[in-house]
Amino acid sequence: MIGIVEITLSDQTNSTLLVLYAVNTTLLVAVHILALMISTCILPNIESATYTMSSIQDSPHVSMNSYIQMAWVLSTAIGILLFLIEIAILCWVKFCPEGIGHCDEPSPAIAGTIIIIPAGIVFIAFTLHFYRKLARHQFDRTNRNLEELENIHSNLQSNII
Repeated sequence: MIGIVEITLSDQTNSTLLVLYAVNTTLLVAVHILALMISTCILPNIESATYTMSSIQDSPHVSMNSYIQMAWVLSTAIGILLFLIEIAILCWVKFCPEGIGHCDEPSPAIAGTIIIIPAGIVFIAFTLHFYRKLARHQFDRTNRNLEELENIHSNLQSNII
């Protein structure tokens, strides 16, 4: 990551490319730091629950589920996507610093971009598929719990009457 931040640029580098590079690098670092901060804050709470004899429902990870999911989405989904974009921008900054219209040999930058685009599409498709499976599992589990509660309610109603 440090190698990406400490890049040597030519004086002719296109200002639009520099702005894209600066914004993407800043977002990439900020997203990973935020995800790391969330994970660092949650981990001691979860570890403390493992040392007590309380039930799993009392564990802080249940109430902090939204933070855990946010850290996962930030670090894994958004972070990796930003990293792929960073590599594509870096190809243009290094191999075509003046921009596409003023580049003598755009082949390396174009080749890098052509490779990154399908990788990004595969990554996005996998992420959506994986997250959809997780959401489906959560839905099914919640549905089973609801049916179980309805059965308990019916049994209680029949015992009362």
